[in-house]
Amino acid sequence: MASAPPDLWFSFVRTHRRMIREIERRLAAAGLPAYAWYDALWGLESGPDGTRRMHELADVLAIERYNLTRLIDRLEKEGLVMRTRSADDGRAAFAAITKEGRALRKKMWKIYETTVAEFFLDQFTAAEQAAFAHGLDRASAAVQAADTDI
Repeated sequence: MASAPPDLWFSFVRTHRRMIREIERRLAAAGLPAYAWYDALWGLESGPDGTRRMHELADVLAIERYNLTRLIDRLEKEGLVMRTRSADDGRAAFAAITKEGRALRKKMWKIYETTVAEFFLDQFTAAEQAAFAHGLDRASAAVQAADTDI
């Protein structure tokens, strides 16, 4: 009896969920905020001068804008992010990471990076990592090309 081929999609989704759960567990054990905070802080820090338009940040993080607004509200309240409006276009909202936000993101990265290396990257050879990354990038580009809203 032939065995079923591997279900790459299911394996990817299950692994991603488990990885995020483990990162969340380790962040909490270290007394640090949730993974979503790291994600938002990284999204800002990786932008030009640590700043992004709110709609651009939502696109980078692949998060709904209303969820992003609530998250940025919490980060701003903690002094990790500053929000501003464009002087040229009052409708354009920007978020920028603060010095405190950068420091927190770096603390969180130590746990995040260690967890990803231990449970994910170390499971693949360099060639497998490259092939997997290339395949995921192709899939991402295909989705982006199919949807002009992304």
